[in-house]
Order: sequence, then C-alpha cells, then structure tokens
Amino acid sequence: MAFHEIRFPANLSFGALGGPERRTEIVELANGHEERNTPWRDSRRRYDAGVGLRALDDLETMVAFFEARQGMLHAFRWKDWGDYRSAPASKPITAFDQLIGVGDGETREFQLRKGYASGDQIWWREIVKPVAGTVLAAIGAEDFTLDADYTVDATTGRITFDWPPDAGAEIHAGFEFDVPVRFDTDLIQISVASFKAGEVPKVPVVEVRL
Repeated sequence: MAFHEIRFPANLSFGALGGPERRTEIVELANGHEERNTPWRDSRRRYDAGVGLRALDDLETMVAFFEARQGMLHAFRWKDWGDYRSAPASKPITAFDQLIGVGDGETREFQLRKGYASGDQIWWREIVKPVAGTVLAAIGAEDFTLDADYTVDATTGRITFDWPPDAGAEIHAGFEFDVPVRFDTDLIQISVASFKAGEVPKVPVVEVRL
C-alpha cells in the first residue's frame, strides 16, 4: 500500500460524521468486578465521507478521488474539521501550543505531537501529517523561523533544528495537521434518484497507522 500525499477535498469532509475509536477488552468476573485492558496504545479515527456530499458535482469528485486511490489500496490525507489544530478552536496557533520534547544538547530532530489532557491524565498523539507551511516552533521562550532556523518534513511530522537545543530546553510547536486515512470499502453504491431525494451514500474512511 502506498500513501498518496493528497488531501480528500476539504469542502467534502466538512460536516462528515466521525471521531476517535478505542478498543477495550472487558472480562466480567464471577464476583461482579471487571478487568479491562486494551491491545491499542493509540486511538483510531473513523469517518463517513458520504455525509459531506451535497450536490451531484460532489458525487463525481468523490468517485474520481476513490478511483484514483483504487479503493482501499492507497491511503491519503483527511482534514478532520473537529480536530486539525494544535491550539483550541477559539485561539490562534502559536509556536508555544504543544510541548514536543526537551533538549539534550545533541538531538536536533523531534516528532510533532498533540496532547489531550483531562485532570491529571494526558495522552500524546503523534502528528505525522502536518500541513506544509503551518508549523511554528520555539525553544525555551524564543520562537524561530521556518526554513531559516528549522525545517519540517510534512510527510512524517519530523522537525529538524539547525542546531541541537541546549540540555533541558523545552521545545514547543504549533501547527495544522491532517489524518492519514484510507477508504474502508472497495464498493461505493450510488443512486442518483435517492441522492436527489436526500439519501447520501455511505463512504467509510478509517485512519491508518504509519
């Protein structure tokens, strides 16, 4: 399977139904207690791209995109309108949005990530498909300039500074990002009559691990 560095049309993913999925295995004991475990370290997102289709032109665009990806064969980028920024929805993106590492005086390369915090718990999500040109970075209290002080690989989410940050220096970043996904079906069934009557086709999309 290849990854195509192309985004599913953002105007069609707007309004799509979807979000994170977890997998939890629960064993109920004889005394009524439970044992819970998960084989997944990270969540996986699922969407229905059909919900965003509003016109026959949208259908044609979606079918063309599906055919170009050869159904489930090739993965692609997806904009999750509910979660595509390092900053809260009501605030602008800054270079200090997310802690991505701490300097050791030798390491120059760091992986972008986003933290999801509630109470004392935080889960870190690796960001592997940042949007090119949107990544801002800072070391300590000083922000720096893209391409002058650091570079970003938009295909992996790795940021590389021109010099290794000092030991103990906190490295922060802000960015927009896409979700790596593939179609979760090799069959799309469309009825123009039904579509005009308000019925949209199901077009399942699922996140892939890279």
